[in-house]
Amino acid sequence: MRYALYIAVVVATLAALVAVLAFGQGGIVLAVLLPFAALGTWDLLQTRSTLRRNYPLLAHFRYGLESIGPEMRQYFIEADTAETPFSRQQRALAYQRAKSVLDTRPFGSLQDVYGPDYEWINHSLQPSEYMPHDFRVVVGEGRAQPYSASVFNISAMSFGSLSANAIRALNCGAKMGGFSHDTGEGSISPYHREFGGDLVWEVASGYFGCRNEDGSFSEEKFAAAAADPQVKMVEVKLSQGAKPGHGGMLPGAKVTPEIAATRGVPVGVDCVSPARHSTFDTPKGLLAFVDRLRTLSGGKPTGFKLAIGHPWEWFGIAKAMHETGLLPDFIVVDGAEGGTGAAPAEFIDHVGVPMHEALMLVHNTLVGLGLRDRIRIAAAGKIISGFDIARTMAMGADWCNAGRGYMFALGCIQAQSCHTDRCPTGVATQDPKRWRGLDVPDKAVRVHNFHENTLKALRDLICAAGLRHPGELGPEHILRRVSPVEVRSLAAIYNSLAPGALLRGVPDHAVFQAYWADARSDSFAPPPRVAARRASKLI
Repeated sequence: MRYALYIAVVVATLAALVAVLAFGQGGIVLAVLLPFAALGTWDLLQTRSTLRRNYPLLAHFRYGLESIGPEMRQYFIEADTAETPFSRQQRALAYQRAKSVLDTRPFGSLQDVYGPDYEWINHSLQPSEYMPHDFRVVVGEGRAQPYSASVFNISAMSFGSLSANAIRALNCGAKMGGFSHDTGEGSISPYHREFGGDLVWEVASGYFGCRNEDGSFSEEKFAAAAADPQVKMVEVKLSQGAKPGHGGMLPGAKVTPEIAATRGVPVGVDCVSPARHSTFDTPKGLLAFVDRLRTLSGGKPTGFKLAIGHPWEWFGIAKAMHETGLLPDFIVVDGAEGGTGAAPAEFIDHVGVPMHEALMLVHNTLVGLGLRDRIRIAAAGKIISGFDIARTMAMGADWCNAGRGYMFALGCIQAQSCHTDRCPTGVATQDPKRWRGLDVPDKAVRVHNFHENTLKALRDLICAAGLRHPGELGPEHILRRVSPVEVRSLAAIYNSLAPGALLRGVPDHAVFQAYWADARSDSFAPPPRVAARRASKLI
């Protein structure tokens, strides 16, 4: 039976060949069958695939079905609430808000309100009256050029990861809505500049756009680019949630003259993003670099982005802030649930702290040092709805960033082919035959609509809770079912530090008890106990 299909095809091909030679008929049949007969014969002769050798022709049916498995599951099998990585319900919400079509739901929630992890916000019997929904927060207050940021902005996505038209549409939408667009580590491309939307310039370990020929940081190039009025803030990227602790390389074949000019690298040469910075190697060095960029930029708000990993490294940065007085204007906490065009499976699944725990750790540390009111915190990690923003701000964020939500607004269908250069919607590809189909004016309006309608939904939630601004939200406002018979507020789930608690000693909090005392402001090295344990395993 394994060879039945192959034998049938070969016999039919031979019969068609005889018919052609003897009667001059059957040429079309022969033309159709001959490639299959040749493929089956090659399957038998090749040695790389045992499956093809044992099941000539039949194996290809399996490969074909396997190749469309994700699409089959997405369209016909997955539940509307199955988050893989975004549920059909979440994607539909983003599409509806981007198109400004009705997003109300009939007949009740699809959520299991008695299932573990179900969350909600408690409402008030005295709701607030409706108010303007353009919620903002001042970043860099007291600096020469403070910035009034929206509470919902576009997260870091580089030109190169996204197409030219995707970048154009995002920035045009940001301009229309008055919110910010993070450049990603690929620097400021010409497409970021076309429409003049507010930019957050991300400076990463490759120093793209501000580097010397040897890859080191260039003060002159940075100062010249940062002086652009379109650049509103500067963000030093330490790590990203999708692949923290991992560098990257854009192969030379993909380093086009356009990308080379944007990044300041040679055309056709492998473009390396190191896993770590070369300008500093200590917590105090990081803060000195942040302060240096702030000065070079003319006093624009400057901070850093990180995914939390070893707690003692973050604690070292916090201690350096306390000891030196050099404070970032903001910190962006990137959760491990973040996405990227391509990341090793182990990194995207098992490296880094998820956003909720990471955000609470950063927020608690700054509160414990009495610095929280002087440093803004942003957070990113699967934020797509007004409730996502409300929950994140209740946990300590001042504003939220989103990447994939805005990609949905551009038309992304979660095909998960970002790394193949064959994105079907023209969002995450450099193939002009694909990205030219993305209509910039139409998609820019959708980006603007998504921001606008999401903030309106956030406004409605805030009013229902009896509040006036999302900054008034606290962990006591968000409830989570932790079991079928137990509900707890986030205030009860997460152990919060009292203001100044770290200045009075080590609080009764497990991670602070374990690592705070040994963290160093002059080194990212592990505490002696951790280092000794590592050394013992190497003996």
